[in-house]
Amino acid sequence: QVQLQESGPGLVKPSQTLSLTCTVSGGSATTNYYYWSWFRQAAGKQREIVAQIITGSNTRYADSVKDRFTIAKDDAKNVLFLHVSRLTPEDTAVYYCKLGPPGNYWGQGIQVTVSS
Repeated sequence: QVQLQESGPGLVKPSQTLSLTCTVSGGSATTNYYYWSWFRQAAGKQREIVAQIITGSNTRYADSVKDRFTIAKDDAKNVLFLHVSRLTPEDTAVYYCKLGPPGNYWGQGIQVTVSS
């Protein structure tokens, strides 16, 4: 049973940098998965993908965030990271990590609030 758990600060100030971690446990080796992704969902809005790693080290980002978001992973530790710089209140959302395909595994999400 694959399980994902997001962690990080829940409250950050505008202009600061945020680092989120997604720890993966269970299942097969994480290197067997082709897609590692971060999504976010702001209140009243649809969930959107913001960053993705594809088959190793290829990365892609949503156009709205690509100059501020960085996705990375540590296969040895089964951990996925998301770093967000120059935070604004518009970054306030629940952030989710996702693993797969193959499979479709989600973390429970972590609320991030950007406020002074």
